[in-house]
Amino acid sequence: MAADEPRGIRPGDVLLAVALALFALAGTGGAGQDQPQAAPLDAWTYALTTLAAAALVPWRRHPLAVFVATSALVAVYLGVGYPYGPIMITAAVAAGLLAASVPLRTAVVAGATDAVVLVAVILVRDVVRAWPEALTHVLGVLVWTALPLAIGVAVRTRREAAARVREEQALRAVADERLRMAQELHDVVGHGLAVIAMQAGAGLHVLDRDPAKARAALEAIRTASKDALDGLRAEVVALRGGAPRAPSPGLADLAAMVERVRSGGLDVRLDVGQADGVPDDVAGAAYRIVQEALTNVLRHAGRAAGAVVRVRRAPGRLTVEVADTGHGPPAGGLVEGSGIAGMRERAVRTGGSVEVGGHPGGGVRVRASWPLDGDRPVGEEAS
Repeated sequence: MAADEPRGIRPGDVLLAVALALFALAGTGGAGQDQPQAAPLDAWTYALTTLAAAALVPWRRHPLAVFVATSALVAVYLGVGYPYGPIMITAAVAAGLLAASVPLRTAVVAGATDAVVLVAVILVRDVVRAWPEALTHVLGVLVWTALPLAIGVAVRTRREAAARVREEQALRAVADERLRMAQELHDVVGHGLAVIAMQAGAGLHVLDRDPAKARAALEAIRTASKDALDGLRAEVVALRGGAPRAPSPGLADLAAMVERVRSGGLDVRLDVGQADGVPDDVAGAAYRIVQEALTNVLRHAGRAAGAVVRVRRAPGRLTVEVADTGHGPPAGGLVEGSGIAGMRERAVRTGGSVEVGGHPGGGVRVRASWPLDGDRPVGEEAS
């Protein structure tokens, strides 16, 4: 049983005991006809078989005590000399239930003790018989004890393995959610700080010559910092299990984000075609990828760089591209940090892919694409 499984008596347990008792009542007489050397059947015969079956009812709460009681009744039954028969089924069921309910060491010790007792009872009972027949009975008892114990151990092992798999899946889901939140924090805060840094530089550059532009830069810094703090606060609250997260931004929010970047002095052109009907998860991933790509432009492309953001939806596919006019990748190639890794993870998680590299016009190009409609394999990287 699982640790959290209720241990009270269930209707199925009562039905099992009744079925075994009825089977013993109906089958013991027939078994006795084939064993003329056994003791004649009487009221105690049926009392012992019924009690052995009834003892199974509370097995969920007291598996070891139930096994001991059933084994003792079976030992008395065999010791008196009653015929081998359906009561051995009851003994086997008790052994299997024990092995499925207690640790392996307990099951092995209890099963071995029971086997020793039953073998001793059989040897004493059959001492006047031919040894081959007695040996057959001994081997039969050992099989009827060992086989259900093995089956019960296998059932318990499989159940525990399944429980561990479920636990690991739950832990992985928690880790994935925390990673997603960390990516959100990285994107929101990183983008906000990059915009603030650019606006601060622009404000300092024109502070003495053009106070109006310096004031506009300060206003942009205040807006960017407020947005970053709001995003940070929302993610922290969600991480603590507080209020639900606000809806993720999508393609409709690209214009506002591009305007914030443009106000800092970066020449950004936004070219969005028809993009209606894009799933929310894909639209949110596309927004964050554009955000991270523009953040990288602010950080690495140089002050004179510009950027173009293109969003296109062809039949069955969405493509998002951010290309800048900066000095391009270094001679040794791009060194992918957490930003590019985060873009790839977002795309893959929503069934898309990301390519990052230089382009013939100079600078760096980020190109993300997703299959749409019924052919989008969610959670798998698109080819």
